Amino acid sequence: MGFASSDEVVKYIGGIFDEAFADPEIGPKLVDTGLVVAFDFTDPDAVVVIDMANKAVRSGVDGGAEPMATMSMTAETGNAYWQGKVNLPLAMAKKKIKVEGNVASLLKLAPLGKKLYGPYVERLKADGREDLLA
Repeated sequence: MGFASSDEVVKYIGGIFDEAFADPEIGPKLVDTGLVVAFDFTDPDAVVVIDMANKAVRSGVDGGAEPMATMSMTAETGNAYWQGKVNLPLAMAKKKIKVEGNVASLLKLAPLGKKLYGPYVERLKADGREDLLA
């Protein structure tokens, strides 16, 4: 079983960035990148846009800064990625994750993303969503 709805994708995957922005170590590093990244998910369909400079997480691409890069994948792949189960370069090579825009900037984000795996898993557990744990 996967995410029940688009709202859940936004809640969990978008929510991990809300948590990251509040983190005294990770937050400033994310803001310093100045990136605007869109995650375009399927099954269920959801778009999560992270505006690093403004510490903003939003659903959909309308009404904010234009994304510099977009990562497209299934919600299942996104869920596994945030648990540390997906090798980003390999997933890109296999076309499990498609990237448009500034790829180099996304690869720079990867080390920061790794610090979010634990909090992401804890968030799923706290909400009783062990069914989403890979």
